[in-house]
Amino acid sequence: MADIHLDPDALNALREVMEDEFSTLIDTFLADSVERLQRLTVSTDAAQVLEAAHSFKGSSSNMGAIRLAGLCHELEQRAKGQNLSDLEALVAEIAREFAFIRPLYEQERQRSLSASTTARPF
Repeated sequence: MADIHLDPDALNALREVMEDEFSTLIDTFLADSVERLQRLTVSTDAAQVLEAAHSFKGSSSNMGAIRLAGLCHELEQRAKGQNLSDLEALVAEIAREFAFIRPLYEQERQRSLSASTTARPF
């Protein structure tokens, strides 16, 4: 089930590239996501929604958050077309998806921290 939400291949590639900084990357993504979601929640201007949705889509895609990136893409397309009808429902769906994946990323971070701790000799 998590595969429809998170791309395990993307996470593994990030883990390999980032090595010991993988947990920091996750922390940054989660913190930035909270800020982006807040901007989406309060934005009423199409340009602001477009900017926030585009940014959120990009970071979600880079982090392998497949469904979240798709929802942000949908919001971005609506904002491009100045179609802000039912905006609240889509932003709420984005918030629900983020709430679902956040603990998955926290588990990934913990797993990464545990692996780096056990891999280091004392």
